[in-house]
Amino acid sequence: MARKEGGYRALAERVEDYSEVEQTLGEADRQLQASRCMDCGVPFCHWACPLGNKTPEWQDAAWRSDWETAYKILNSTSNFPEFTGRICPALCEKSCVLAIDNEAVTIRENECAVAEHAFNLGIVKPRIPSKRTGKKVAVIGGGPAGMAVADMLNQAGHAVTVFEKSNAIGGLLRYGIPDFKLSKKVIDRRLAIMQAEGITFKTGTEVGVNTKLDKIRKDFDAIVVTIGAGQPRDLKVEGRELEGIHFALDFLQQQNHVNRGDVVKDDQRILATGKPVLVIGGGDTGSDCVGTSNRQKARSVMQIEIMPKPGETRAPGNPWPYWPNVLKTTSSHKEGCDRRWCLNTKRFIGEGGKVKKVELVEVEWAKDASGRWQMTEKPDTAYTVDAELVLLCMGFVSPVHEGLVNELGVELDARGNIKVGPDGMTSVPGVFAAGDAATGASLVVRAIARGRETAQGVHEWLMKDAAQK
Repeated sequence: MARKEGGYRALAERVEDYSEVEQTLGEADRQLQASRCMDCGVPFCHWACPLGNKTPEWQDAAWRSDWETAYKILNSTSNFPEFTGRICPALCEKSCVLAIDNEAVTIRENECAVAEHAFNLGIVKPRIPSKRTGKKVAVIGGGPAGMAVADMLNQAGHAVTVFEKSNAIGGLLRYGIPDFKLSKKVIDRRLAIMQAEGITFKTGTEVGVNTKLDKIRKDFDAIVVTIGAGQPRDLKVEGRELEGIHFALDFLQQQNHVNRGDVVKDDQRILATGKPVLVIGGGDTGSDCVGTSNRQKARSVMQIEIMPKPGETRAPGNPWPYWPNVLKTTSSHKEGCDRRWCLNTKRFIGEGGKVKKVELVEVEWAKDASGRWQMTEKPDTAYTVDAELVLLCMGFVSPVHEGLVNELGVELDARGNIKVGPDGMTSVPGVFAAGDAATGASLVVRAIARGRETAQGVHEWLMKDAAQK
């Protein structure tokens, strides 16, 4: 049986709105796709999943239309399958045994289907802890790691309060990932469950700014920092000060705020409308900028990457079941984008203080004597492209140190992330960190996994502390 995907809404339709672009299969087709999991002899999918999802077990239940069992198995390792079922890059599928023939089971889509059936059938209900420990935990940061920490610790019986500086919970789920990939109604639905379970969410609350850290220390038995890796990597070349050059997240967050109905002043709007747009960076964030620019009706969109263009298939040194370093074309790319590789940005050129052009130069990569890849510019290959909006999508270097991190006095690792032990505790007793703040920028699924692990460390520390008292 062949792999069958839900596909996307018609291009002409989807670029006119911010609704989710991905379609779903009918129940019969979805069951057949779940049944393909039983074609596997020895599964590797759980090996690649940071959450260790028991994929064969819940796929088998889904094939039998036992949605309750499927969800219970899935939920035993994953707090929010409705999130990862939509936005995860599906590391599991890349290590699926059927992927050897490029026909992996549609694990991510099946996961989303299980979660949606569970909600629609009323299987997902608030689980009110029967006992409370009397311990209170402050989670600072309401993204996927913070939500996972809060969920796990609340179920363990602790009183959990999540502090979020934005006006709504979700972190990059809400104000980073575009609505056309993840409807924010999906987040709100889960938050309603978590609130009913007893978790307190405080939005518009930035610890260290409008809420004193000393008060948090005094009022709570443990603190978990889940603020993400919010320090973007900059591109410090000539002309960087010109108007019209923005970090990707500023652009994406603002559009999500607008979609939510938040007021953004006209003179603060970052708009691609009618402009030639240059997206610098070839990852998922860059793809999100492409899709958002197209919806804002950009005149043209170009995305450049400093690395070489990946191949269509795995290279000899990149075997299954490892992540395939192959060309990824997203729904946003298919909506209109000029993609180019092996280009370095030399300078931004402006008129009247605004960016108008960008000078690029071709580069090539070769290994040096020690085997490390080195980049060199190719002589006489510089050229300019029109760009009235430049979006920098080159990743993040670390959590923001100014403010909370510095005030906490926690030790940092060599990359500037918050240094933690195996249990997630920082150098300051009772202060823990999880997600991108501790690991560096990564995937939502990894943030959830680290949140779960850190919650276990917090719980054991609190119980040990309680026993000693």
